[in-house]
Amino acid sequence: MSAPRFEDISPDDYTPEQQAAVDFFRQTRGREPDGPFRVLLRSPEVMKRAQYLGAFLRYDCTLSGPHSEFAILCVARIWSNDYEWHVHAKIALEKGVTPEIVDAIRHGRRPERMSDAQAAIHDFTNELLKDRRVSDATYARAQALFGDRGVIDLVGLNGYYSLLAMAMNAVQMRNPDGAEELPKLAP
Repeated sequence: MSAPRFEDISPDDYTPEQQAAVDFFRQTRGREPDGPFRVLLRSPEVMKRAQYLGAFLRYDCTLSGPHSEFAILCVARIWSNDYEWHVHAKIALEKGVTPEIVDAIRHGRRPERMSDAQAAIHDFTNELLKDRRVSDATYARAQALFGDRGVIDLVGLNGYYSLLAMAMNAVQMRNPDGAEELPKLAP
């Protein structure tokens, strides 16, 4: 990977719009913007709106907890985004996703021992992001498990974490210090 395309913006150099976006982030998340939000800060309104959607999807949607973290890992692996993977693999493990499942996804394999919900999320995410469609059988399985709202929340997780991965990949954002890169996958 080449050098990062963006340097971090110093708080001293924030525009009024960037400062407002950072203040909004602090108010809604209770912390400083990091990772992809430092990238999105280049467009403060995108950052504000994205983090608002992300807060809902990560903490309040019907798939919150281990299911949302599992979905995020699937998205991060498809996009080969090391940063997203590094952050969410730890959280997924804390939420109860097994190390064997995390390792299989990390290496681009379909995990062998998934719950019905994990299998539905995995297959839905992989079909949607790789094939740009979801088969009738995969859709029906997700709908039976999660309902209509859950299916749309899963689509939202796929879209939101794809947005973050794309932003970080586009600017060649580096991993956090000490984070291992994802293994390269065959095309």
